Amino acid sequence: MPITVATLILAGISLVLQNALMVRITQSVSTVLITLVINSSVGLTALLAILISRNGLAGLTEAAGAVRPWALLPGLLGSFFVFAGIMGYQRLGAAPTIAVLVASQLLAGLAFDAAVAEQRVAGFNTWQLVGALLLVAGAVLVAGRTAA
Repeated sequence: MPITVATLILAGISLVLQNALMVRITQSVSTVLITLVINSSVGLTALLAILISRNGLAGLTEAAGAVRPWALLPGLLGSFFVFAGIMGYQRLGAAPTIAVLVASQLLAGLAFDAAVAEQRVAGFNTWQLVGALLLVAGAVLVAGRTAA
């Protein structure tokens, strides 16, 4: 568990750095789409290199065989998330953007666990709901002045 939490903390820090750097790229090009293409291209290249080094060309064949129409949605959703993060950093700043993103993720996660993941999750308790409400209240306080 400590490794998982440490990984999540590092991922959170990485996301702040990624968005800050992507805003900088966006400021030097004509459209945010160029920034998104650069970001996605680097990620795809790195993942393909890792896949090929671990599984050879059979890995590429398996990946191609796993593509279904619905399997394209995660990539679209991820690209939208990155786009929204860049837009938020540019227009609101890092802290308000993160506050709104985290609060919305927590609420969606609670709803997901309650509706879909019943078998894996015992449900949430009163303290989790209180924590979620406090996080949402904090997001409103952090982002409220910026959005006004």
